[in-house]
Amino acid sequence: MSNSLYSYSQPYWDFLRIEKQASPHTLSNYQRQLKAVTEMLTQAGVVSWQDIDASTVRWILSQSHKQGLSAKSIGLRLVALRQFLDFLVKQGKLTVNPTIGIKSPKASKHLPKNIDAEQVAQLLNIESNQPLDLRDIAMMELMYSSGLRLSELQGLDLGDMDLNSCEVKILGKGNKERIVPIGSKALQAMHNWLAVRTEFKPQDNAVFLNQRGGRLSHRSIQLAMKKWGQKQQLETHLHPHKLRHSFATHMLEASADLRAVQELLGHSSLSTTQIYTHLDFQHLAKIYDSAHPRARRKK
Repeated sequence: MSNSLYSYSQPYWDFLRIEKQASPHTLSNYQRQLKAVTEMLTQAGVVSWQDIDASTVRWILSQSHKQGLSAKSIGLRLVALRQFLDFLVKQGKLTVNPTIGIKSPKASKHLPKNIDAEQVAQLLNIESNQPLDLRDIAMMELMYSSGLRLSELQGLDLGDMDLNSCEVKILGKGNKERIVPIGSKALQAMHNWLAVRTEFKPQDNAVFLNQRGGRLSHRSIQLAMKKWGQKQQLETHLHPHKLRHSFATHMLEASADLRAVQELLGHSSLSTTQIYTHLDFQHLAKIYDSAHPRARRKK
């Protein structure tokens, strides 16, 4: 059975790509979700977008749940469908969008687990002069030292590093720039790596290179860190985000300065930093009561 419903979506992808300038990642996600929806509808005998009502949309979400999709994935599926149907309404192909008023299922918030300071010290206690090892040590030290995201670490260029000032310039989410400090251990690890970097015959200005001299991929960084977590016998699976979260947690434990950690992490909202850490409300309340001039409570 051909997927005739999906064939009506081509003008929408042109609209997203040209007028909305949607990223290839967004296009790919929306196309995958809408294709899955149209396949479900076609199998159910729906042949026209005009035949869809609110009960049909709820059936789609129910079927998606039965397929084992997470709340986050179901939410993305609903967003993709809603925006496409909005497009059809604007084009005069539909009179009303049947997804209006239907909410996405709430996704449970899973706090990322951090590694305690002793485990981090165990991970980074590596004695080696091998160029690949020096590269990996520098990556892990820098990520833990400066709280970088995986994409930020992977995208670093030589011009972003100022080792004399012990600073690194980061291009974060939304193309927002921030400057963060580099700790002494990470600084030494960076010097050690940059001293042998030319052995990889660099093809560009990427800080971290693969063995062919090109920029290291996200996947390669993840695999390298997984390898070191196993080699250094950590009690937990190691991935890049764990180092970033450990940085945030340890900084908050030492300073209790949520706003400063927000700046270092590159979060636009303070609430994002609160969700990201393990601080409970009582701990936050104590910080607030002691720091805010209009928050001190009478005993």
